[in-house]
Amino acid sequence: MADIKRISPEEANAKLGEGYTYVDVRTVEEFEAGHPAGALNVPIAFAGRAGMVENPDFVAVMAALFAKDANIVVGCKAGGRSLRAAQVLSAEGFTGVVDQRAGWDGARNAFGQVTEPGWSRAGLPAESGQTNGRSWHDLKAKVARPNAAS
Repeated sequence: MADIKRISPEEANAKLGEGYTYVDVRTVEEFEAGHPAGALNVPIAFAGRAGMVENPDFVAVMAALFAKDANIVVGCKAGGRSLRAAQVLSAEGFTGVVDQRAGWDGARNAFGQVTEPGWSRAGLPAESGQTNGRSWHDLKAKVARPNAAS
Protein backbone atom coordinates (compact mmCIF):
# COMPACT_ATOMS: atom_id res chain seq x y z
CA MET A 1 0.00 0.00 0.00
CA ALA A 2 1.26 3.48 -0.84
CA ASP A 3 2.29 5.84 1.92
CA ILE A 4 -0.50 8.25 2.81
CA LYS A 5 0.39 11.94 2.82
CA ARG A 6 -0.73 13.47 6.13
CA ILE A 7 -1.20 17.24 6.34
CA SER A 8 -2.08 19.83 8.98
CA PRO A 9 -5.46 21.57 9.17
CA GLU A 10 -3.90 24.73 7.71
CA GLU A 11 -2.41 22.75 4.82
CA ALA A 12 -5.80 21.08 4.27
CA ASN A 13 -7.50 24.49 4.13
CA ALA A 14 -4.93 25.61 1.53
CA LYS A 15 -5.64 22.44 -0.50
CA LEU A 16 -9.33 23.38 -0.61
CA GLY A 17 -8.26 26.64 -2.26
CA GLU A 18 -6.43 24.54 -4.86
CA GLY A 19 -9.61 22.64 -5.76
CA TYR A 20 -9.49 19.69 -3.36
CA THR A 21 -12.75 18.44 -1.84
CA TYR A 22 -12.93 17.86 1.91
CA VAL A 23 -14.64 14.59 2.88
CA ASP A 24 -15.46 14.32 6.58
CA VAL A 25 -15.55 10.62 7.47
CA ARG A 26 -17.06 11.06 10.95
CA THR A 27 -20.55 9.93 11.90
CA VAL A 28 -23.61 11.90 10.82
CA GLU A 29 -24.06 13.21 14.37
CA GLU A 30 -20.46 14.40 14.63
CA PHE A 31 -20.67 16.05 11.21
CA GLU A 32 -23.88 17.89 12.12
CA ALA A 33 -22.28 19.23 15.32
CA GLY A 34 -19.60 21.01 13.25
CA HIS A 35 -17.43 20.45 10.20
CA PRO A 36 -15.14 22.27 7.77
CA ALA A 37 -17.10 24.66 5.55
CA GLY A 38 -18.04 22.98 2.27
CA ALA A 39 -17.24 19.44 3.48
CA LEU A 40 -19.09 16.33 2.32
CA ASN A 41 -20.04 13.68 4.90
CA VAL A 42 -19.22 10.08 3.95
CA PRO A 43 -18.78 8.15 7.23
CA ILE A 44 -16.23 5.34 7.26
CA ALA A 45 -18.07 3.87 10.27
CA PHE A 46 -21.21 4.29 12.34
CA ALA A 47 -21.67 4.21 16.11
CA GLY A 48 -23.28 0.92 17.16
CA ARG A 49 -24.15 -0.67 20.47
CA ALA A 50 -20.86 -2.59 20.47
CA GLY A 51 -18.73 0.34 19.29
CA MET A 52 -17.92 1.54 15.79
CA VAL A 53 -19.25 -0.52 12.87
CA GLU A 54 -17.70 -0.18 9.39
CA ASN A 55 -19.89 1.54 6.79
CA PRO A 56 -20.43 -1.12 4.08
CA ASP A 57 -21.28 1.61 1.53
CA PHE A 58 -18.21 3.80 2.09
CA VAL A 59 -16.17 2.71 -0.93
CA ALA A 60 -19.18 2.44 -3.26
CA VAL A 61 -20.37 5.96 -2.45
CA MET A 62 -16.88 7.44 -2.76
CA ALA A 63 -16.37 5.66 -6.10
CA ALA A 64 -19.71 6.98 -7.36
CA LEU A 65 -18.93 10.55 -6.26
CA PHE A 66 -15.28 10.83 -7.29
CA ALA A 67 -12.97 9.79 -10.11
CA LYS A 68 -10.00 7.69 -8.97
CA ASP A 69 -7.67 10.66 -9.58
CA ALA A 70 -9.83 13.24 -7.75
CA ASN A 71 -8.08 15.48 -5.23
CA ILE A 72 -9.59 14.67 -1.83
CA VAL A 73 -8.75 15.65 1.74
CA VAL A 74 -10.18 13.21 4.30
CA GLY A 75 -10.67 14.23 7.92
CA CYS A 76 -12.31 12.96 11.09
CA LYS A 77 -12.22 13.94 14.79
CA ALA A 78 -8.57 13.30 15.67
CA GLY A 79 -6.94 11.62 12.67
CA GLY A 80 -7.49 7.89 13.21
CA ARG A 81 -10.57 7.26 11.09
CA SER A 82 -9.39 9.57 8.32
CA LEU A 83 -6.07 7.72 8.09
CA ARG A 84 -8.04 4.47 7.82
CA ALA A 85 -10.28 6.03 5.13
CA ALA A 86 -7.24 7.25 3.18
CA GLN A 87 -5.70 3.76 3.36
CA VAL A 88 -8.95 2.12 2.18
CA LEU A 89 -9.31 4.58 -0.70
CA SER A 90 -5.67 4.16 -1.70
CA ALA A 91 -6.12 0.38 -1.74
CA GLU A 92 -9.14 0.91 -4.03
CA GLY A 93 -6.99 2.84 -6.51
CA PHE A 94 -7.65 6.46 -5.49
CA THR A 95 -4.47 8.43 -6.16
CA GLY A 96 -5.21 12.00 -5.01
CA VAL A 97 -6.17 11.40 -1.37
CA VAL A 98 -4.46 13.18 1.53
CA ASP A 99 -5.25 12.79 5.25
CA GLN A 100 -5.83 15.81 7.48
CA ARG A 101 -4.01 14.33 10.45
CA ALA A 102 -5.38 16.34 13.40
CA GLY A 103 -9.04 16.05 12.43
CA TRP A 104 -11.78 18.37 13.60
CA ASP A 105 -10.84 18.46 17.30
CA GLY A 106 -7.13 17.72 17.39
CA ALA A 107 -4.57 14.96 17.71
CA ARG A 108 -4.11 13.80 21.30
CA ASN A 109 -1.45 11.91 23.22
CA ALA A 110 -2.05 8.92 25.49
CA PHE A 111 -3.00 11.30 28.32
CA GLY A 112 -5.70 13.04 26.27
CA GLN A 113 -3.73 16.24 25.82
CA VAL A 114 -4.02 17.95 22.44
CA THR A 115 -0.70 17.60 20.62
CA GLU A 116 -1.85 19.32 17.43
CA PRO A 117 -4.96 21.51 17.19
CA GLY A 118 -7.59 20.28 14.76
CA TRP A 119 -9.63 22.26 12.23
CA SER A 120 -12.04 23.82 14.77
CA ARG A 121 -9.29 24.71 17.28
CA ALA A 122 -7.26 26.31 14.46
CA GLY A 123 -10.16 28.68 13.77
CA LEU A 124 -10.58 27.61 10.15
CA PRO A 125 -13.87 28.12 8.22
CA ALA A 126 -16.59 25.92 9.70
CA GLU A 127 -20.31 25.28 9.63
CA SER A 128 -22.77 22.99 11.41
CA GLY A 129 -26.10 21.26 10.92
CA GLN A 130 -27.43 19.51 7.85
CA THR A 131 -25.73 20.67 4.70
CA ASN A 132 -28.12 20.33 1.80
CA GLY A 133 -26.64 18.03 -0.83
CA ARG A 134 -23.52 17.31 1.22
CA SER A 135 -24.93 15.23 4.08
CA TRP A 136 -24.50 11.45 4.20
CA HIS A 137 -28.22 10.87 3.63
CA ASP A 138 -28.28 13.17 0.58
CA LEU A 139 -25.10 11.70 -0.92
CA LYS A 140 -26.17 8.10 -0.38
CA ALA A 141 -29.60 8.83 -1.93
CA LYS A 142 -27.97 10.58 -4.89
CA VAL A 143 -25.71 7.59 -5.51
CA ALA A 144 -28.59 5.12 -5.12
CA ARG A 145 -30.64 7.12 -7.64
CA PRO A 146 -28.04 8.73 -9.95
CA ASN A 147 -30.66 9.76 -12.54
CA ALA A 148 -33.05 11.31 -10.02
CA ALA A 149 -33.63 15.06 -10.21
CA SER A 150 -31.25 17.02 -8.00
